[in-house]
Amino acid sequence: MADSEPGIGKKILSFFIKEGEEPIRQAAPTAAAANVASEAPKPVIANTAPNAAGTGNIDKKFTEHFVGLLEKANLPGPDYFEYKQALQSMEGLGLGEEKQFQAAWASFKAMGGVKETTVLNNSANQYLGILDKDRASFLKDVEKAIKDRVGALQDEQKRLDDSNKAIALQIADLQKKVDENKNRLGQISGEVAEQSAKINANKDSFEITYLSFVDQIKSDLNKINQYLK
Repeated sequence: MADSEPGIGKKILSFFIKEGEEPIRQAAPTAAAANVASEAPKPVIANTAPNAAGTGNIDKKFTEHFVGLLEKANLPGPDYFEYKQALQSMEGLGLGEEKQFQAAWASFKAMGGVKETTVLNNSANQYLGILDKDRASFLKDVEKAIKDRVGALQDEQKRLDDSNKAIALQIADLQKKVDENKNRLGQISGEVAEQSAKINANKDSFEITYLSFVDQIKSDLNKINQYLK
């Protein structure tokens, strides 16, 4: 894909987003989401998928993140994305799925004289590799965030619990300290639950958005290998 092609990010976005669909909103929008809302309307993903915590969805900020990532990594010359664009142009022509993939392949070959589907497999796999590498980096950040935010609170919670066991054995003059520590423990429990929910919800949203991209590309690869023999 040529870097100089205008609006390539918008084209990539259109491969994974259907026009006119309404976004799924989080219950409490972030500041970044509020800023996005002030911009001109853009197509957004409205798909959902099950996840372990039940708190994730395809998130607009992660969608735009992946689009930007793929846009920066686009390859010179015709590749998977040009084929995807040709395939998209076949919609609404009344062709079956196999015919659409074959007709798009014929159109794609006319672009740059490509003869083998290897270029599609290689470029699509390269984009998958970029997405996987980004996911690995993101999960490291998640792990660090949990350790820094939640781990510190849990350490404090344990330390105060141990302190209370000792204070309970002390004379009455220490009772005030015991009460103060109990109050703080109550606060920590709420903070642990809140921070864990926020981080895990963000992680789940990333995972669902990531899977929507990976599943689409893998599905296309399977059909390319099935139909374009």
